[in-house]
Amino acid sequence: MAEDEKLDVPLAIERLNEALSLQYRSALEYALLAGGLLGFEFQGLREPLAGAAGRELEDVKLLIEKITALDGEPTTDVAEFGWNGDARRAVDELISHEEAAITALQAAIEPTGREGVSEALEHLLEHSILRKQRQVDFLLRARRTS
Repeated sequence: MAEDEKLDVPLAIERLNEALSLQYRSALEYALLAGGLLGFEFQGLREPLAGAAGRELEDVKLLIEKITALDGEPTTDVAEFGWNGDARRAVDELISHEEAAITALQAAIEPTGREGVSEALEHLLEHSILRKQRQVDFLLRARRTS
């Protein structure tokens, strides 16, 4: 197998840790919004956001499992985020943060190569991207007024 078809383990670990930092933020930000959105019009989002927080945390676990399986050390750095009492702006910030996380997950696919372990990692990342994009699509529809 050609060298460029093999998993680039150091680069994969680096990219996975970049995605993991954003993934931590995702889980926390969904939970924060699920518990903190104010206004009657946003109360219907609370349960879907809480469910998303759980799914994001599951992906945190999967990323950590993969990093440690590759003999790497998972980062404990959480990407920066904060409280925004304006629900519309908070949702917009979440969408922006999720788009960044999707980009980071996609970037982690590049060093995967074509080995079995590579294909499994690529599939894991694609699954996370698909799930996150579905959540972003839900938020985009929810914030649309017409």
